[in-house]
Amino acid sequence: MLHTPSGGAASGAATAQDGPMSIGAVLGLLREEFPDVTVSKIRFLESEGLIEPQRTPSGYRKFSGEDVERLAFVLRMQRDHYLPLKVIREQLDAVDRGEQVTVPGPSQPRDLLDGAAVPLQPVDAARLGRTELLTAAEVSEEDLREWESYGLLGPAADGRYDADAVEIARLVADLGRFGLRARHLRAARAAAEREAGLVEQVVAPLRRHRNPQTRARAEATARELASLSVRLHASLVQAALRSQQPSHG
Repeated sequence: MLHTPSGGAASGAATAQDGPMSIGAVLGLLREEFPDVTVSKIRFLESEGLIEPQRTPSGYRKFSGEDVERLAFVLRMQRDHYLPLKVIREQLDAVDRGEQVTVPGPSQPRDLLDGAAVPLQPVDAARLGRTELLTAAEVSEEDLREWESYGLLGPAADGRYDADAVEIARLVADLGRFGLRARHLRAARAAAEREAGLVEQVVAPLRRHRNPQTRARAEATARELASLSVRLHASLVQAALRSQQPSHG
């Protein structure tokens, strides 16, 4: 069984259900910790060989609790440690061999899986250099230059990148596999900037408040609003897609 650094199950929700689960049920479990995860993301991780759910005779995926724990582990390693899929796959392969995998932190290494230790070097979670970004996101220099030319991401004044750039690069690369290029995604960037402006309108008064506790609550409020905005956007896209489907009546 996969374990978190604190020794618990990789996903508490993942162990709450017995028997095979549909991809929709898996999505519901994972979204408790990973609100931005999508069906497409789960299918992509399957295509990369990180999970192998069973299939019914009619072709539907059926996931076990272990499948969900592996998904949660992969998503956590991407989110918290910015590890590329190649490294995460090596970790899971080590687990399958009965070994133990650790990801060293700034001080003490933190045990993540059962078995003999396989040390890995983490990427700086706060700011990344260009080479670190390319490695963590598993993208090429040519791709990164193209995305920067369209304003999808870019470095700060010191030439380093925020941690969010890793996930942005990965998502843009994933969309590129479906033929969507950087020029197609400029609208997404513009929409994100508009939504960020709306969030800032809400939290700006909190940041200026005289009460220190109210000011401290501003960042948590901004994160919650951003999460709700992402979920709303995903639901609106799904609704729009359904409305465009031809009627069979």
